[in-house]
Amino acid sequence: MKRKMSPTMKKAWIRFAILVLLTLIFVFFALFASVLAPFDPLESHYADMLKPPNSTYLFGTDQLGRDLFSRILYGGKSSLLIAFAVTAIISTVGILIGAIAGFTGGFFDNVLMRFSDMLMAFPGYIFTIALVSFIGIGLPNMILAMSLTGWTYYARISRSLVLSVKNNVYIEQARLGGASRIRILLYYIIPNVLPSLLVNIFQDIGGKLLTISGLSLLGLGSPPPAPEWGFMLSEGKNYMYSAPWMLIFPGLVILVSVVIFNLLGDCIQDLMNPKENVW
Repeated sequence: MKRKMSPTMKKAWIRFAILVLLTLIFVFFALFASVLAPFDPLESHYADMLKPPNSTYLFGTDQLGRDLFSRILYGGKSSLLIAFAVTAIISTVGILIGAIAGFTGGFFDNVLMRFSDMLMAFPGYIFTIALVSFIGIGLPNMILAMSLTGWTYYARISRSLVLSVKNNVYIEQARLGGASRIRILLYYIIPNVLPSLLVNIFQDIGGKLLTISGLSLLGLGSPPPAPEWGFMLSEGKNYMYSAPWMLIFPGLVILVSVVIFNLLGDCIQDLMNPKENVW
């Protein structure tokens, strides 16, 4: 007889579906910014400078008469691209390094973990700012700087998870069956620890969006006049009282996107680790 899903689990799945839908909407608007944007984000309309939101300019215009809605759409494209790229790089590198260190142990484990400890001794955000300032601004340099400082977190978590499963019965059976160490690592260990890391991965996307916006706010993102959410905030703060929409809309988009990815990570955690027997 089929048992019903518990009300708690139903709510968790509903929340998950809503958050996935909102995430897909954000990604859709970012991917198709060139089609959905009503104006060129770099085109100035000097007759329409600092126009408040209206039927023509949904989010108003900035100090150069550029459409804020179009600039936010294009800014989302670059921000999400960097956030996804950096998260994919650091999670892949960190998980592999941590898994290898935890599985092999010994000298290799000590060297990798001490190196990661050394990197983690520096505040990640400050280290990223210093690297971008040194190697120069731009999207590739931002991705490189954020990747160099972010993988240690995943390496630490991955190593601890591998240490907790590497002596399990199914791993021993794989060894007795003649499986090589690489095969055991790739086919038995990593697939079993990866689901536990999904929560961190989705939440980290939100964190990376915040870091990207912060770097752009400091002038360390793409060079102007490229549309970026953080840079739009930087411009908007100079018109806080005369044109508050220049500050409000980019800030709201950053806030909503970060909250969505963080809540999505929390929801995945609830689905993976229910607090009660939900079936």
